[in-house]
Amino acid sequence: MVRNILGNLHYAQGSRRPRKRIGRGQGSGHGGTSTRGHKGAGARSGNRYRPWFEGGQMPLVRRIPKFGFISPFRVEYQGVNILTLEKLSSDGKVSDGKITPEILYELGVVSKKKVPVKILGTGELKASLDVTAHAFSKSAVQKIEAVGGKVHITNAVPSKTKNA
Repeated sequence: MVRNILGNLHYAQGSRRPRKRIGRGQGSGHGGTSTRGHKGAGARSGNRYRPWFEGGQMPLVRRIPKFGFISPFRVEYQGVNILTLEKLSSDGKVSDGKITPEILYELGVVSKKKVPVKILGTGELKASLDVTAHAFSKSAVQKIEAVGGKVHITNAVPSKTKNA
């Protein structure tokens, strides 16, 4: 009986293939052109076709039609629902009813510190909260103010520097 010790362990039969040894003569099975074919740039050293090069035919990026417009001034927000704010206040994670983007980041509600936060109106709010964010939806403002809370819009856009 063979015991399973480290010296007896092997890969499963057929799961590993031998390495293709190129340029080692005819006996290797890859002699002659060494799997590079005959002549042309691909057969020579120093050749590197770029991934988008299509052999001289019109490239895909130039063949397909262009349409649409992407605004360079678009601002991507991290959305936080009223429902989440209510859950934070009911769990006692928010001290003295103040919520800021920094607090939301520390609590793990938003994942990126450098991306602006927008409060959205999904859910119901029971607690009176003092909420500071970069943007609010109309319904979120109505729901926060309906329960006696305050809304503050901060103009301090998070910096996107690498060290901060």
